[in-house]
Amino acid sequence: MTTEPHLEVRRAVRVDLADLAPDALVVVACSGGPDSVSLAAATRAVRRRAGAIVVDHQLQDGSAAVAASTADWLRSIGMDPVFVVAADVIPTGDGPEAAARDARYAVLESTARACSAEAVLLGHSRDDQAETVLLGLARGSGTRSLAGMPRRRGVFRRPLLDLPRDVVRAAVPSGAPVVDDPHNADDRFTRVRVRHTILPMLERELGPGIAAALARTADLARADADALAELASVATRDLMREGTVSIRSSSQDVSSSQDVSSSQDVPASLDVVGLQVLSDAIRSRVVRSWLLESGAPAGSLGAEHVVRVCRLVTDWHGQGAVALPGGIEALRDCGRLSVRPTPRRQETPWMP
Repeated sequence: MTTEPHLEVRRAVRVDLADLAPDALVVVACSGGPDSVSLAAATRAVRRRAGAIVVDHQLQDGSAAVAASTADWLRSIGMDPVFVVAADVIPTGDGPEAAARDARYAVLESTARACSAEAVLLGHSRDDQAETVLLGLARGSGTRSLAGMPRRRGVFRRPLLDLPRDVVRAAVPSGAPVVDDPHNADDRFTRVRVRHTILPMLERELGPGIAAALARTADLARADADALAELASVATRDLMREGTVSIRSSSQDVSSSQDVSSSQDVPASLDVVGLQVLSDAIRSRVVRSWLLESGAPAGSLGAEHVVRVCRLVTDWHGQGAVALPGGIEALRDCGRLSVRPTPRRQETPWMP
């Protein structure tokens, strides 16, 4: 006999939160959409203390009223506390979707911390995971990208990742004020095109079960990525000198002995010989992790940057420093890789 959808969703939540004490506070990130509404109702049914956070991205007219209506419904089913928090979405070079996501996660994490919540539950389903894997495949950004969304990261949990979207939405309580976000139908967004065009086409051409297969791929890729990351972490510790070194920035070339205007501690340099004996998969992870710790911003550090820095190790012929995002550059000197601020160009004084 087929299990009722609302019972499947409740079971998924109960299993995911089994490690928490019965009186621990958990909060649901509830946008008012069907997935998060279904998750909120299930969480309230299985948890003694269940609250919610409604994020108003302030990107549409009337968004405050929609958020308030969602919060009223959450309180009506007994969720407490319920917060409505406005997010300031700051445009970035990664696009509007990424900017909204970054703002949302920031306010969710800070609000959860303020109310001492043990977990923030997110309503992503198996179909969302499949979409994420396809987007990662399109970007060509490696195993970690194919690993999709983690089931847990910090305070965040995704208890519904094994459930199809239609099961999650079938569990929406009757009378709940579900909100249809117009952005979810706007094909200017890549994820919307994947959801409404690419995945249905794959289902038609390759047969049903594509979403489930992609989600399984995410689980396998995540296990591989975690194992490689651990090996890379050990290698990084072995290759780095003890402590940190100081990099300095000024209007002068950094190799000069001129006075400097600021200084910053960064991770120590890496031994080139030690890097050469590593496999490509481990070496690239070591270099990427080191560059991030050295100040390269995660959102801007691309695979090509890492490849070019790795060539200082594997294809060395005296080339100069590699420019990196974040105002830094990587160079090879005396058998080690190090990072320094990008030197500012000296302007030639104008001569009359």
